[in-house]
Amino acid sequence: MSAHDHRSTPSWQWPESVWRGHVDAVRTGRGLLPPSWPDGARAAVALSFDSDHETIPLRDGETSPGLLAQGEYGARKGAGRVLELLERYGAPATFFMPAVSALLHPDEARRYVHEGHEVGVHGWIHERNTLLGAEDEQTLILRALETLSDITGRTPTGIRTPSWDFSGSTLQTVLDLGFLYDSSLMADDEPYEVLANGTATGLVEIPVDWIRDDAPYFTMDRFGALRPYTRPRDVLEIWKDEFDAAYREGGVFQLTLHPHVIGHRSRLVILRELLDHIGGHRDVWFATHDQLARAAREQLARPAAPTPGTAPATDTPPTSPTERP
Repeated sequence: MSAHDHRSTPSWQWPESVWRGHVDAVRTGRGLLPPSWPDGARAAVALSFDSDHETIPLRDGETSPGLLAQGEYGARKGAGRVLELLERYGAPATFFMPAVSALLHPDEARRYVHEGHEVGVHGWIHERNTLLGAEDEQTLILRALETLSDITGRTPTGIRTPSWDFSGSTLQTVLDLGFLYDSSLMADDEPYEVLANGTATGLVEIPVDWIRDDAPYFTMDRFGALRPYTRPRDVLEIWKDEFDAAYREGGVFQLTLHPHVIGHRSRLVILRELLDHIGGHRDVWFATHDQLARAAREQLARPAAPTPGTAPATDTPPTSPTERP
C-alpha cells in the first residue's frame, strides 16, 4: 500500500508499515534540558507572543472590516501594552510574526528588535501548512524569512508554524532553510532534538501546548459555537501551576500568547500577576526562544545519557550465563 493509497482506507486496515511510518516521520530524540541554567538560575521562562493581527481572517479570505478590526486591536493596543509590561519586568520575549502582519505593521516589528526581543517566522499569512503542497509551503516560509529579515534587519533563527500546523513536508523545509529551532510540536515539556524517520537532525524543538496558550480560553467566534469558557483568573491559576511545576523540576516554563487576545485590559491583569508570581522567584532565567534553543543545543555536544533501565556501556564484554558465579 503506497502512502497515497492509504488515505482512502480506514486506519484499522492499514498495514504496520503505514501507521508506523507516520508515527516515526517526526519524533522526539534526545532530551536537551541543560544540567544548569545561566547565572545559577533554577528554571527558565520563555515567553512568546504570536503577533497574528489581521492575518487570521485574511488567511481564510475573510475581508469583513469587523474581523479585520478585531485583529488590528493587537497592533493598535495589545502589542504596545505587552511591550510596556515586558520592559517593566526586564523580561525578553519572542514575537512570532506572519510576514503579512510585519508588512502591515513594520514599525512594530522593528520595535520588537529595538527593545531587545526576538522576532521569529510564523508563516506568510498564517496559512495552514497541511493544506499546502510541499513546494508552496517552502516558498511561503522562505518568503516570510526574507521579509522579516528585510524589515527588522535580523535574520530569524526560529520558526513557529501557523496554528502549530505541521505537514508531512514541514520538517524538511525547516531543515533546508537552516533554522536553529522549531516551536510547534508538543511531545515534551522540555526542549528536545527532533528525529526524522529515526535520524537525528540537530534541530531543537521548544515544545508548546494548548494549556499554555491564551487563544483556547478566550477566543470568540460570533457566528460559530466558539465562545470564551474560562475566567481569566482561572487561567492564571493554571499558568501559575505550570510555572511552579517547571520551577520545582528545574525545567522550562514556555508560554504562547497573542497581543489581540491577551492585550485586553482584563486579561493583561493576569499576565501582570503571573509575572509578579514568577518574579517572586529570584533564580529564574527569562530567555528568548533563540537563547533557550542555544542553551539546549549545547547538550548535543555532550555524551548521550543512557536510556533508563539500561546499563552504561563498558569496554568489558558481558559475562556469559555459564561464567556467572
